[in-house]
Amino acid sequence: MKKSLITLAMGASALFSVAPAFADLALATSKNCMACHAVDKKLVGPSYKDVAGKYKADKTAVDKLATKIIKGGSGVWGAVPMPANAQVNETDAKKLAAWILATK
Repeated sequence: MKKSLITLAMGASALFSVAPAFADLALATSKNCMACHAVDKKLVGPSYKDVAGKYKADKTAVDKLATKIIKGGSGVWGAVPMPANAQVNETDAKKLAAWILATK
């Protein structure tokens, strides 16, 4: 019985530790980010892993990316501009930026 409870507790702990990643993927999907980006491959825009790699040493990356998510941008990843996403508020943009930067 004890072993079963320990196994169950460990499984629940693992589930809760990955839940934020799923929640942020859900947020990215709900804000239409996944129409142009994927976690591990280039679509219209760069993969989130590539973005995380580019900004890994930048301590201000969350704020920079949150601003780009809301206002859009161009020139960093090529000729195709990223459109503004006015439907994304600052809190969600920062959540998305932090999640993107955590992809490895």
